[in-house]
Amino acid sequence: MVGTCTCCAAHLYRYINMPPAVSGRNPEPLNAEPGTFYEKVYAMGKLNIALLSGGVSSEREVSLNSGDQVYAALDKEKYNIARYDPKTDLARLVEDAPGIDAALIILHGPYGEDGTVQGLLELLGIPYQGSGVLGSSLAMNKLAAKYLYEKAGLPVPPYIALQKGDPLDPAAWEKQLGLPLVVKPNEAGSSVGMTIVKSVDAITKAVEKAFAHDATVLLEGYIEGIELTGGVIGNRELLALPLIEIIPDDQHEFFDYEAKYTAGVTQEICPARIDDQMTLTAQAYAKTAHSALFCRGYSRTDMILKADQIFVLETNTIPGMTATSLLPQAAQVAGFSFSRLLDKLIALCIEDHQSNR
Repeated sequence: MVGTCTCCAAHLYRYINMPPAVSGRNPEPLNAEPGTFYEKVYAMGKLNIALLSGGVSSEREVSLNSGDQVYAALDKEKYNIARYDPKTDLARLVEDAPGIDAALIILHGPYGEDGTVQGLLELLGIPYQGSGVLGSSLAMNKLAAKYLYEKAGLPVPPYIALQKGDPLDPAAWEKQLGLPLVVKPNEAGSSVGMTIVKSVDAITKAVEKAFAHDATVLLEGYIEGIELTGGVIGNRELLALPLIEIIPDDQHEFFDYEAKYTAGVTQEICPARIDDQMTLTAQAYAKTAHSALFCRGYSRTDMILKADQIFVLETNTIPGMTATSLLPQAAQVAGFSFSRLLDKLIALCIEDHQSNR
């Protein structure tokens, strides 16, 4: 081995694998698997990481902010980091590919979270954190995800799918789903284009708003209850993070774009204030959703708890990655700093890349 003595290697291994202090309600440690990640670290010294943020979706500014925070949190003793904005830097990324050990995709929405950038990195032979082309595209497509949730036995709210050009029949939709109902684009992130509709007269306008973002629109029965989100980390062996309870303020009916990204608007409680049995059920649902959508590395599944039933809403394959975003918050409660969470994701992506070669 070059550049790292045996005692230093053992110290680094213990550091990354150190079991976190986890609450009794979520006792699983997030132990990293050694695999070829550690061999690569020890043999090469620092890893060359490509950090992708920005892009061309409506969530570009959020992505750039996340990229800044990820860059700040990455351990510069372990990584050489080069930043790339897919809006302007794809040619440079292709040119630099032979020297890149792994990529962190900090992109949200279309052309980032939907499998397109993942496909490019596959062609370039660059390992990247999170789900592959299939898992990314399935999770981004809310209708496809619902089909797979149902196949896996996960409860979902009742829904109707509309294609652009379909006849509009608000009365029939209200009869089938009731009111209120939720209208949203099939493949937009961060609740972009989403509306909660409380009257039949408002349905058509909400559908037109959603069609401005996508050619497919979903109408869902509105489930009033406790908003939960559950993070999962792992490739083959999945570990559930503590659940987070999400409480938007009185000015927001749901966890919309403003509630997600405006400081102080939403209260986020981790671990969620629900009983142990519901906690275990929600964590199991998050794991099942992750597997059903062929996710890898990590994901975060949003759910609603109504009385004693949990409904699965959607799964995010690149959840927000600022230090105060939901998945990093849950990891922090599980004993992992933001920096160590990023170490874990890089380890998982290289392990997954090597195992699939």
